[in-house]
Amino acid sequence: MDSLIPITWKDTASEEEYERARVGRVFNHRRPERYPDAVVEAENEEHILQAVQVARERDLRVSVRSGGHSWAAWSVRNGAILIDLGKYKHIELDEKTGVVSVSPSTTGNMLNTFLRQKGLLFPGGHCPDVGLGGFLLQGGMGWVCRSWGWACQYVKAIDVVTAAAHQIRCDENENSDLFWAARGAGPGFPAVITRFHLQTRPLPSHIRGSNYIFPKTHFKSALNWVKSLVPNFDADTEIVCVGLSMPEYEESVIMVGLTTFKNSRGEAVAALQPAEDSCPQGYFERHFARPTSLQQEYIAQAIANPEGHRYCSDNAYIDNSADVATVLEEAFTTLPNRKSFALWYAMAPVSQRPLPDMALSIQSDHYFALYTIWEDAKDDDLFQSWTYNVMMKIEPSSVGQYLGDSDFQVRSTKYWGEEQGHRLMRIRRKWDPDERIYGYLAAGDESGADGLRNKL
Repeated sequence: MDSLIPITWKDTASEEEYERARVGRVFNHRRPERYPDAVVEAENEEHILQAVQVARERDLRVSVRSGGHSWAAWSVRNGAILIDLGKYKHIELDEKTGVVSVSPSTTGNMLNTFLRQKGLLFPGGHCPDVGLGGFLLQGGMGWVCRSWGWACQYVKAIDVVTAAAHQIRCDENENSDLFWAARGAGPGFPAVITRFHLQTRPLPSHIRGSNYIFPKTHFKSALNWVKSLVPNFDADTEIVCVGLSMPEYEESVIMVGLTTFKNSRGEAVAALQPAEDSCPQGYFERHFARPTSLQQEYIAQAIANPEGHRYCSDNAYIDNSADVATVLEEAFTTLPNRKSFALWYAMAPVSQRPLPDMALSIQSDHYFALYTIWEDAKDDDLFQSWTYNVMMKIEPSSVGQYLGDSDFQVRSTKYWGEEQGHRLMRIRRKWDPDERIYGYLAAGDESGADGLRNKL
Protein backbone atom coordinates (compact mmCIF):
# COMPACT_ATOMS: atom_id res chain seq x y z
CA MET A 1 0.00 0.00 0.00
CA ASP A 2 2.82 2.44 0.82
CA SER A 3 3.66 2.69 -2.89
CA LEU A 4 0.39 4.60 -3.35
CA ILE A 5 1.25 7.45 -1.01
CA PRO A 6 4.00 10.09 -1.10
CA ILE A 7 6.30 8.48 1.47
CA THR A 8 9.99 9.05 2.17
CA TRP A 9 11.68 6.15 3.98
CA LYS A 10 14.72 6.89 6.12
CA ASP A 11 16.54 3.76 4.92
CA THR A 12 16.12 4.32 1.18
CA ALA A 13 15.97 8.09 0.61
CA SER A 14 19.02 10.25 0.11
CA GLU A 15 20.22 12.05 3.24
CA GLU A 16 19.28 15.39 1.71
CA GLU A 17 15.76 14.29 0.80
CA TYR A 18 15.18 12.63 4.17
CA GLU A 19 16.36 15.70 6.11
CA ARG A 20 14.13 17.95 4.04
CA ALA A 21 11.15 15.74 4.84
CA ARG A 22 12.15 15.29 8.49
CA VAL A 23 12.74 18.91 9.53
CA GLY A 24 12.37 21.13 6.45
CA ARG A 25 9.09 22.53 7.78
CA VAL A 26 10.14 22.75 11.42
CA PHE A 27 10.13 26.45 12.31
CA ASN A 28 12.61 26.16 15.18
CA HIS A 29 16.14 25.72 13.81
CA ARG A 30 17.22 24.05 17.06
CA ARG A 31 16.68 20.74 15.29
CA PRO A 32 15.88 17.63 17.35
CA GLU A 33 18.03 14.49 17.31
CA ARG A 34 15.03 12.27 16.61
CA TYR A 35 14.51 10.33 13.40
CA PRO A 36 11.18 8.99 12.10
CA ASP A 37 11.29 5.80 10.04
CA ALA A 38 9.34 7.55 7.29
CA VAL A 39 7.60 10.79 6.38
CA VAL A 40 4.32 10.92 4.46
CA GLU A 41 3.70 14.30 2.84
CA ALA A 42 -0.06 13.90 2.62
CA GLU A 43 -1.98 15.81 -0.02
CA ASN A 44 -5.50 14.63 0.87
CA GLU A 45 -7.49 12.70 3.46
CA GLU A 46 -6.91 9.39 1.68
CA HIS A 47 -3.14 9.78 2.10
CA ILE A 48 -3.65 10.32 5.83
CA LEU A 49 -5.79 7.19 6.11
CA GLN A 50 -3.26 5.14 4.13
CA ALA A 51 -0.37 6.38 6.28
CA VAL A 52 -2.09 5.14 9.43
CA GLN A 53 -2.78 1.81 7.72
CA VAL A 54 0.89 1.45 6.76
CA ALA A 55 1.91 2.23 10.33
CA ARG A 56 -0.40 -0.51 11.59
CA GLU A 57 0.88 -3.03 9.04
CA ARG A 58 4.51 -2.34 9.96
CA ASP A 59 3.89 -1.89 13.69
CA LEU A 60 5.16 1.68 13.66
CA ARG A 61 3.80 4.64 15.55
CA VAL A 62 2.31 7.80 14.04
CA SER A 63 3.18 11.44 14.58
CA VAL A 64 1.57 14.47 12.94
CA ARG A 65 2.82 17.86 11.75
CA SER A 66 0.38 20.64 10.86
CA GLY A 67 2.23 23.96 10.70
CA GLY A 68 5.61 22.85 12.08
CA HIS A 69 5.57 25.67 14.62
CA SER A 70 5.76 23.75 17.90
CA TRP A 71 8.91 24.97 19.63
CA ALA A 72 9.88 21.43 20.75
CA ALA A 73 9.13 19.88 17.32
CA TRP A 74 6.64 17.41 18.79
CA SER A 75 6.08 15.81 15.38
CA VAL A 76 9.66 14.54 14.98
CA ARG A 77 9.76 11.19 16.80
CA ASN A 78 11.81 8.03 16.64
CA GLY A 79 10.14 4.91 15.26
CA ALA A 80 7.28 6.82 13.67
CA ILE A 81 5.64 7.47 10.38
CA LEU A 82 5.44 11.25 10.44
CA ILE A 83 2.33 12.49 8.63
CA ASP A 84 3.22 15.95 7.36
CA LEU A 85 0.10 17.91 6.36
CA GLY A 86 1.88 20.85 4.75
CA LYS A 87 0.74 19.92 1.23
CA TYR A 88 -2.83 19.16 2.27
CA LYS A 89 -4.74 22.41 1.66
CA HIS A 90 -8.48 22.84 2.07
CA ILE A 91 -10.67 25.85 2.85
CA GLU A 92 -14.42 25.74 2.17
CA LEU A 93 -17.01 28.18 3.53
CA ASP A 94 -20.72 27.60 4.04
CA GLU A 95 -21.88 31.17 3.53
CA LYS A 96 -25.30 30.47 5.04
CA THR A 97 -23.94 29.33 8.42
CA GLY A 98 -20.54 31.03 8.43
CA VAL A 99 -18.92 27.68 9.20
CA VAL A 100 -15.63 27.16 7.39
CA SER A 101 -14.04 23.74 6.82
CA VAL A 102 -10.22 23.76 6.88
CA SER A 103 -7.30 21.37 6.77
CA PRO A 104 -5.05 21.40 9.87
CA SER A 105 -2.05 22.93 8.06
CA THR A 106 -4.10 25.99 7.10
CA THR A 107 -2.60 28.98 8.89
CA GLY A 108 -4.50 31.80 10.52
CA ASN A 109 -3.11 34.18 7.91
CA MET A 110 -4.25 31.95 5.04
CA LEU A 111 -7.71 31.53 6.53
CA ASN A 112 -8.22 35.21 7.30
CA THR A 113 -6.97 36.22 3.85
CA PHE A 114 -9.72 34.00 2.43
CA LEU A 115 -12.36 35.14 4.92
CA ARG A 116 -11.61 38.85 4.47
CA GLN A 117 -13.23 38.71 1.03
CA LYS A 118 -16.41 37.45 2.71
CA GLY A 119 -16.39 40.03 5.50
CA LEU A 120 -15.51 37.39 8.09
CA LEU A 121 -12.74 36.63 10.59
CA PHE A 122 -11.45 33.68 12.59
CA PRO A 123 -9.51 34.34 15.82
CA GLY A 124 -6.52 32.20 14.89
CA GLY A 125 -2.92 32.41 16.00
CA HIS A 126 -1.06 35.70 16.07
CA CYS A 127 1.99 34.42 14.17
CA PRO A 128 1.04 34.21 10.48
CA ASP A 129 2.54 30.78 9.84
CA VAL A 130 1.05 28.90 12.81
CA GLY A 131 -1.06 25.98 11.56
CA LEU A 132 -4.59 25.67 12.92
CA GLY A 133 -4.08 21.99 13.82
CA GLY A 134 -1.74 22.38 16.77
CA PHE A 135 -3.13 25.80 17.65
CA LEU A 136 -6.71 24.56 18.10
CA LEU A 137 -5.77 21.30 19.82
CA GLN A 138 -3.97 23.20 22.57
CA GLY A 139 -6.91 25.59 23.02
CA GLY A 140 -6.05 28.48 20.76
CA MET A 141 -5.01 31.73 22.45
CA GLY A 142 -6.05 33.80 19.43
CA TRP A 143 -7.05 37.36 18.67
CA VAL A 144 -8.88 39.06 21.58
CA CYS A 145 -8.95 35.78 23.48
CA ARG A 146 -9.54 37.76 26.68
CA SER A 147 -13.10 38.48 25.60
CA TRP A 148 -13.95 36.64 22.39
CA GLY A 149 -12.98 33.35 24.01
CA TRP A 150 -10.62 30.53 23.20
CA ALA A 151 -10.39 29.65 19.51
CA CYS A 152 -11.27 26.01 20.26
CA GLN A 153 -14.68 27.24 21.43
CA TYR A 154 -15.38 28.03 17.75
CA VAL A 155 -14.84 24.39 16.70
CA LYS A 156 -18.21 22.93 15.67
CA ALA A 157 -16.97 19.52 14.52
CA ILE A 158 -13.85 17.63 13.47
CA ASP A 159 -13.15 14.84 10.98
CA VAL A 160 -10.51 12.35 12.08
CA VAL A 161 -8.68 9.16 11.19
CA THR A 162 -8.55 7.03 14.32
CA ALA A 163 -5.64 4.90 15.49
CA ALA A 164 -7.63 1.92 14.15
CA ALA A 165 -7.64 3.57 10.68
CA HIS A 166 -11.32 4.52 10.60
CA GLN A 167 -12.62 7.84 9.27
CA ILE A 168 -15.22 9.40 11.56
CA ARG A 169 -16.96 12.71 12.33
CA CYS A 170 -16.87 14.06 15.91
CA ASP A 171 -19.12 16.74 17.37
CA GLU A 172 -21.28 17.28 20.45
CA ASN A 173 -23.57 14.40 19.49
CA GLU A 174 -21.36 11.95 17.62
CA ASN A 175 -18.13 10.56 19.11
CA SER A 176 -18.48 13.35 21.62
CA ASP A 177 -15.63 12.20 23.85
CA LEU A 178 -13.10 12.76 21.05
CA PHE A 179 -14.71 16.13 20.34
CA TRP A 180 -14.34 16.99 24.04
CA ALA A 181 -10.65 16.00 23.93
CA ALA A 182 -9.91 17.91 20.72
CA ARG A 183 -10.55 21.19 22.51
CA GLY A 184 -7.51 21.28 24.76
CA ALA A 185 -5.73 17.91 24.54
CA GLY A 186 -2.78 19.38 22.66
CA PRO A 187 -0.31 16.94 21.08
CA GLY A 188 -1.81 14.05 23.09
CA PHE A 189 -4.96 13.89 20.99
CA PRO A 190 -5.43 10.16 20.21
CA ALA A 191 -6.38 10.45 16.52
CA VAL A 192 -5.34 12.37 13.39
CA ILE A 193 -7.57 15.32 12.61
CA THR A 194 -8.16 15.76 8.88
CA ARG A 195 -10.58 18.73 8.98
CA PHE A 196 -11.84 21.32 11.42
CA HIS A 197 -15.29 22.87 11.00
CA LEU A 198 -15.10 26.36 12.51
CA GLN A 199 -17.62 29.07 13.28
CA THR A 200 -16.43 32.44 11.97
CA ARG A 201 -17.08 35.98 13.23
CA PRO A 202 -17.95 39.18 11.35
CA LEU A 203 -14.81 41.10 10.39
CA PRO A 204 -14.69 44.53 12.07
CA SER A 205 -14.05 47.33 9.58
CA HIS A 206 -11.81 49.42 11.83
CA ILE A 207 -8.80 47.99 13.65
CA ARG A 208 -6.71 50.48 15.59
CA GLY A 209 -3.87 50.24 18.05
CA SER A 210 -2.27 52.30 20.80
CA ASN A 211 1.30 51.74 22.01
CA TYR A 212 3.07 53.14 25.05
CA ILE A 213 6.85 52.68 25.32
CA PHE A 214 8.50 52.87 28.74
CA PRO A 215 12.09 52.38 29.94
CA LYS A 216 12.53 48.97 31.54
CA THR A 217 13.07 50.65 34.91
CA HIS A 218 9.36 51.55 34.73
CA PHE A 219 8.23 47.96 34.19
CA LYS A 220 6.33 47.56 37.44
CA SER A 221 4.46 50.85 37.14
CA ALA A 222 3.65 50.16 33.46
CA LEU A 223 2.33 46.66 34.13
CA ASN A 224 0.39 47.69 37.21
CA TRP A 225 -1.19 50.51 35.19
CA VAL A 226 -2.34 48.31 32.33
CA LYS A 227 -3.47 45.59 34.75
CA SER A 228 -5.71 48.15 36.43
CA LEU A 229 -7.37 48.94 33.10
CA VAL A 230 -8.32 45.37 32.20
CA PRO A 231 -11.43 44.70 34.35
CA ASN A 232 -13.47 47.52 32.82
CA PHE A 233 -11.82 47.85 29.42
CA ASP A 234 -13.57 47.49 26.08
CA ALA A 235 -14.42 43.88 25.26
CA ASP A 236 -13.13 44.00 21.67
CA THR A 237 -9.64 45.13 22.65
CA GLU A 238 -6.57 42.95 23.02
CA ILE A 239 -4.20 44.08 25.80
CA VAL A 240 -0.52 43.12 26.15
CA CYS A 241 2.66 44.18 27.88
CA VAL A 242 5.91 43.18 26.15
CA GLY A 243 9.54 43.38 27.16
CA LEU A 244 11.56 43.74 23.96
CA SER A 245 14.38 45.58 22.20
CA MET A 246 13.78 48.33 19.66
CA PRO A 247 16.38 49.69 17.20
CA GLU A 248 16.15 53.24 18.51
CA TYR A 249 16.93 52.30 22.12
CA GLU A 250 20.18 50.87 23.47
CA GLU A 251 18.50 48.98 26.29
CA SER A 252 15.38 46.86 26.14
CA VAL A 253 12.07 48.62 26.76
CA ILE A 254 8.55 47.88 27.94
CA MET A 255 5.70 48.26 25.45
CA VAL A 256 2.07 48.33 26.49
CA GLY A 257 -0.06 47.59 23.45
CA LEU A 258 -3.83 47.77 22.93
CA THR A 259 -5.45 46.67 19.67
CA THR A 260 -9.17 47.17 19.21
CA PHE A 261 -11.51 45.66 16.60
CA LYS A 262 -14.48 47.94 15.88
CA ASN A 263 -16.88 48.95 13.11
CA SER A 264 -16.12 52.67 13.01
CA ARG A 265 -13.30 55.08 13.72
CA GLY A 266 -15.34 56.68 16.49
CA GLU A 267 -15.94 53.36 18.23
CA ALA A 268 -12.26 52.46 18.02
CA VAL A 269 -11.09 55.79 19.41
CA ALA A 270 -13.63 55.63 22.22
CA ALA A 271 -12.52 52.10 23.11
CA LEU A 272 -8.86 53.14 23.42
CA GLN A 273 -9.46 56.51 25.11
CA PRO A 274 -9.35 55.29 28.74
CA ALA A 275 -5.76 54.14 28.30
CA GLU A 276 -4.76 57.39 26.64
CA ASP A 277 -6.34 59.40 29.45
CA SER A 278 -4.67 57.45 32.25
CA CYS A 279 -1.17 56.75 30.86
CA PRO A 280 1.40 57.31 33.63
CA GLN A 281 4.37 59.63 33.24
CA GLY A 282 7.83 58.37 32.38
CA TYR A 283 7.13 56.98 28.91
CA PHE A 284 9.51 57.35 25.97
CA GLU A 285 6.76 57.36 23.33
CA ARG A 286 2.99 57.11 23.04
CA HIS A 287 0.97 56.44 19.89
CA PHE A 288 -2.80 56.67 20.07
CA ALA A 289 -5.39 54.86 17.94
CA ARG A 290 -3.25 54.28 14.87
CA PRO A 291 -5.03 52.48 11.99
CA THR A 292 -3.86 48.93 11.45
CA SER A 293 -5.13 45.67 9.94
CA LEU A 294 -4.78 41.95 10.48
CA GLN A 295 -2.31 41.90 7.60
CA GLN A 296 -0.13 44.55 9.26
CA GLU A 297 -0.35 42.75 12.59
CA TYR A 298 0.75 39.48 10.95
CA ILE A 299 3.75 41.26 9.43
CA ALA A 300 4.74 42.65 12.82
CA GLN A 301 4.43 39.20 14.40
CA ALA A 302 6.59 37.67 11.66
CA ILE A 303 9.30 40.25 12.35
CA ALA A 304 9.18 39.46 16.07
CA ASN A 305 9.44 35.72 15.33
CA PRO A 306 12.06 35.57 12.55
CA GLU A 307 12.61 32.45 10.46
CA GLY A 308 15.91 30.59 10.48
CA HIS A 309 16.52 31.07 14.21
CA ARG A 310 16.86 28.89 17.28
CA TYR A 311 14.10 29.15 19.90
CA CYS A 312 13.15 28.02 23.33
CA SER A 313 9.90 29.06 24.96
CA ASP A 314 8.23 28.65 28.33
CA ASN A 315 5.12 30.06 29.95
CA ALA A 316 2.90 30.20 33.00
CA TYR A 317 -0.54 31.28 34.09
CA ILE A 318 0.23 33.52 37.05
CA ASP A 319 -1.89 33.15 40.17
CA ASN A 320 -4.46 35.94 40.39
CA SER A 321 -3.46 36.58 44.00
CA ALA A 322 0.23 37.11 43.17
CA ASP A 323 2.08 40.41 42.95
CA VAL A 324 2.36 39.88 39.21
CA ALA A 325 4.70 42.78 38.47
CA THR A 326 7.19 41.64 41.12
CA VAL A 327 6.99 38.01 39.98
CA LEU A 328 7.70 38.93 36.34
CA GLU A 329 10.19 41.79 36.81
CA GLU A 330 13.35 39.75 36.20
CA ALA A 331 11.93 38.14 33.06
CA PHE A 332 11.02 41.52 31.54
CA THR A 333 14.14 43.44 32.53
CA THR A 334 17.04 40.97 32.05
CA LEU A 335 16.43 39.72 28.50
CA PRO A 336 19.56 37.85 27.35
CA ASN A 337 19.80 39.44 23.88
CA ARG A 338 18.03 41.84 21.54
CA LYS A 339 15.90 39.24 19.74
CA SER A 340 14.24 37.65 22.76
CA PHE A 341 11.07 39.01 24.30
CA ALA A 342 8.72 38.53 27.25
CA LEU A 343 4.94 38.73 27.02
CA TRP A 344 2.14 39.41 29.50
CA TYR A 345 -1.27 38.83 27.92
CA ALA A 346 -4.46 39.98 29.64
CA MET A 347 -6.94 37.09 29.90
CA ALA A 348 -9.82 38.67 31.85
CA PRO A 349 -12.79 38.55 31.52
CA VAL A 350 -12.67 35.15 29.76
CA SER A 351 -10.60 33.82 32.66
CA GLN A 352 -13.44 34.76 35.02
CA ARG A 353 -16.10 32.87 33.06
CA PRO A 354 -16.93 29.17 33.48
CA LEU A 355 -15.35 27.27 30.59
CA PRO A 356 -17.46 24.98 28.40
CA ASP A 357 -17.15 21.26 29.10
CA MET A 358 -13.92 20.51 27.25
CA ALA A 359 -10.37 19.39 27.93
CA LEU A 360 -9.08 22.97 28.17
CA SER A 361 -9.53 23.75 31.85
CA ILE A 362 -6.63 25.84 33.20
CA GLN A 363 -6.49 29.63 32.93
CA SER A 364 -5.91 32.75 34.99
CA ASP A 365 -6.15 36.50 34.49
CA HIS A 366 -2.44 36.67 33.62
CA TYR A 367 -0.73 34.73 30.85
CA PHE A 368 3.04 35.06 30.73
CA ALA A 369 5.46 33.66 28.12
CA LEU A 370 9.15 33.91 27.32
CA TYR A 371 10.40 33.60 23.75
CA THR A 372 14.19 33.25 23.71
CA ILE A 373 15.62 33.62 20.20
CA TRP A 374 19.19 33.24 18.94
CA GLU A 375 21.13 32.11 15.88
CA ASP A 376 24.25 30.11 16.81
CA ALA A 377 24.20 26.54 18.18
CA LYS A 378 27.18 27.33 20.41
CA ASP A 379 24.86 29.58 22.45
CA ASP A 380 22.24 26.89 23.11
CA ASP A 381 23.23 26.25 26.73
CA LEU A 382 23.47 29.96 27.54
CA PHE A 383 19.99 30.88 26.32
CA GLN A 384 18.22 27.74 27.45
CA SER A 385 19.74 28.08 30.92
CA TRP A 386 18.62 31.70 31.19
CA THR A 387 15.07 30.73 30.25
CA TYR A 388 14.98 27.79 32.65
CA ASN A 389 16.41 29.74 35.60
CA VAL A 390 13.98 32.62 35.16
CA MET A 391 11.01 30.25 34.87
CA MET A 392 11.98 28.28 37.98
CA LYS A 393 11.72 31.50 40.02
CA ILE A 394 8.29 32.23 38.52
CA GLU A 395 6.96 28.67 38.90
CA PRO A 396 5.89 29.00 42.60
CA SER A 397 3.48 31.77 41.54
CA SER A 398 2.01 29.72 38.68
CA VAL A 399 -1.29 27.82 38.60
CA GLY A 400 -0.42 25.93 35.42
CA GLN A 401 0.76 26.20 31.87
CA TYR A 402 -0.56 26.65 28.32
CA LEU A 403 0.33 23.69 26.11
CA GLY A 404 1.24 25.83 23.11
CA ASP A 405 4.40 27.47 24.43
CA SER A 406 5.57 24.46 26.44
CA ASP A 407 8.36 21.91 26.26
CA PHE A 408 7.41 18.92 28.42
CA GLN A 409 11.00 17.63 28.24
CA VAL A 410 12.23 20.62 30.24
CA ARG A 411 9.54 21.40 32.80
CA SER A 412 6.47 19.45 33.83
CA THR A 413 3.56 21.17 35.55
CA LYS A 414 -0.25 21.36 35.45
CA TYR A 415 -2.09 21.63 32.12
CA TRP A 416 -5.69 20.65 32.96
CA GLY A 417 -7.99 20.57 35.95
CA GLU A 418 -7.73 17.41 38.04
CA GLU A 419 -10.95 15.84 36.76
CA GLN A 420 -10.35 16.90 33.15
CA GLY A 421 -6.81 15.52 33.17
CA HIS A 422 -7.97 12.08 34.31
CA ARG A 423 -10.83 12.08 31.80
CA LEU A 424 -8.48 13.00 28.97
CA MET A 425 -6.14 10.10 29.75
CA ARG A 426 -9.10 7.69 29.85
CA ILE A 427 -10.17 8.89 26.40
CA ARG A 428 -6.62 8.42 25.12
CA ARG A 429 -6.55 4.82 26.37
CA LYS A 430 -10.00 4.10 24.91
CA TRP A 431 -9.29 5.40 21.41
CA ASP A 432 -5.63 4.36 21.17
CA PRO A 433 -5.05 1.37 23.47
CA ASP A 434 -1.97 0.26 21.49
CA GLU A 435 -0.35 3.72 21.77
CA ARG A 436 -0.19 3.91 17.98
CA ILE A 437 -0.30 7.69 17.87
CA TYR A 438 2.53 9.52 19.57
CA GLY A 439 1.43 11.78 22.38
CA TYR A 440 3.26 14.12 24.72
CA LEU A 441 6.99 14.46 24.21
CA ALA A 442 8.10 14.31 27.84
CA ALA A 443 11.64 13.65 29.09
CA GLY A 444 12.87 10.42 27.51
CA ASP A 445 9.71 10.33 25.39
CA GLU A 446 8.18 7.81 27.78
CA SER A 447 4.80 9.39 28.57
CA GLY A 448 2.81 6.72 26.70
CA ALA A 449 -0.94 6.33 27.09
CA ASP A 450 -0.83 7.70 30.64
CA GLY A 451 0.24 11.08 29.31
CA LEU A 452 1.64 13.82 31.52
CA ARG A 453 1.67 13.94 35.34
CA ASN A 454 -0.46 17.10 35.37
CA LYS A 455 0.91 18.23 38.74
CA LEU A 456 2.27 21.58 39.87
